[in-house]
Amino acid sequence: MSRFRFTKFGKRYRDKALGIVIPVVAILLAFVVGAIVILCLGKNPVEGYALLFSGALGNPGRVAQSLMSACPLIFTSLAVAFAYKCGVFNLGGEGQFIMGATVTMMVLQVTGAQGVPGVLLGILVGIVAGGVWGLLPGVMKITRGLNELITTIMLNYVATLFMNYIYSGPFHDPDSGNLQTPAVADSVNLIRVDRMHFGVIIAILMAVVVWYVIYKTSFGFKIRAVGINPTAARVAGFPVKRLVLLSFVISGAIAGFGGSVDLLGRQYRLMTGFGSGFGFSGVAIALIAQLNPIGSMVVALFFGMLTTGASSMQVGIMVPSAILDIIRALIIIFAVSGMALMKLPTFKNLLNRRPMDQEGLVPPAAGDQKVEVSE
Repeated sequence: MSRFRFTKFGKRYRDKALGIVIPVVAILLAFVVGAIVILCLGKNPVEGYALLFSGALGNPGRVAQSLMSACPLIFTSLAVAFAYKCGVFNLGGEGQFIMGATVTMMVLQVTGAQGVPGVLLGILVGIVAGGVWGLLPGVMKITRGLNELITTIMLNYVATLFMNYIYSGPFHDPDSGNLQTPAVADSVNLIRVDRMHFGVIIAILMAVVVWYVIYKTSFGFKIRAVGINPTAARVAGFPVKRLVLLSFVISGAIAGFGGSVDLLGRQYRLMTGFGSGFGFSGVAIALIAQLNPIGSMVVALFFGMLTTGASSMQVGIMVPSAILDIIRALIIIFAVSGMALMKLPTFKNLLNRRPMDQEGLVPPAAGDQKVEVSE
């Protein structure tokens, strides 16, 4: 029995190790290809990467900026990871993020709430708005069978257009020539911890909470069971439709929470381009992290660092900012390719080889066992 337990635990640790190795190798390969591109431009990639990392981590201010750049990405990637655990793919993180921020701004402007009550009210309505925006594709999926990939993407456009109407129409700042809303009151800005806003700490704690809920609670077990095999979960008595709907709502609420935090901690007002790209970047980050909440947080922090350091590399060695976009895209391609490669039968067989059979650490197959017959 101990031998079987050895192989079982060995496979579990091997899978966890691959979950770390694949993203790391993907990042290294992306940087190697990026270096080749920089060389083709006649620049020094070593100097460029040194400027990139010093621009992101060179002093406390830059570290704080990297963390704040990562904050919205943590929320949107967690939203994707949570929904996927229930077997649904939420591509609407951007719309839910925008709706959370938009409703937060509207409520704070209308009510004039101040101080801590205003912060709590703003965050609460942002969470509710994101959850409602996530509820819509969930209802359409379980009642009409509509594909959530299509409905969530469509709702992203609806949310963006609604935000555009808000900052260019009824909530437009009359004192500004730009399309934007007035800034929220200073008293509802998230407090600063050194040089970063408190939302960064909230985002990191949220990653831990999501991980705990998914892997350490009975509710998370049911969510994962539905994601793995909804038919078996239904036979086991789990309310599959209700769990799918809840996964959409919770996923949307996480993204809406992120929108509120970004508004109150960093942006302070709605404007053209608010929230743009955060949703699909969250999808990419979650895939690179293999849908693990803690891994998503780590990858989001790395992407935030790349965003902050990009300008330093661009100015320092005079290369286009698109170089970092290429590196980010390559990380995604290599990570997803690595995961797909591990699913191929050839590589599965290679990973499942038992090179220690002869040492007796793995029991022989049933067909290989010798049976002695007494005469």
